[in-house]
Amino acid sequence: MLHVLLHMISAREAVTSDRLAAMMGTNPVVVRRVMAGLREAGYLRSEKGHGGGWTLACDPATITLDDIYRALGSPPVFAMGHRTESPGCLVEQSVNAALEDAFREAEAVLLARLRHVTLAALAADFGARLKACTAERLQAS
Repeated sequence: MLHVLLHMISAREAVTSDRLAAMMGTNPVVVRRVMAGLREAGYLRSEKGHGGGWTLACDPATITLDDIYRALGSPPVFAMGHRTESPGCLVEQSVNAALEDAFREAEAVLLARLRHVTLAALAADFGARLKACTAERLQAS
């Protein structure tokens, strides 16, 4: 989603669900479903019809990665971790017991960091990297 949002910022125009879906390698319906949470939170707007599409509804400097995370429904931070709260498997119980504190601490650190990174900061970093990459390519040719 951050990939899509950064491209939206650099596009500076409405971007259709079809175009976003092509960027993400998915179906436009999936894009609209995911983007709906950001629209409901007031971070995006959508316009139908010719010239329509998705645009940012507010200044990227006011949107943190935590805002986006929450607008997307606060999905699990890690793919690893407890599969079930009370597993019947003794091996899984042992692994969960050994790693529970580490996962909780790592999640807390990551979520705290999300509150301090804005979409504008990511866009600025992306812009600088793009400029440097373009300059390198021009020098190589």
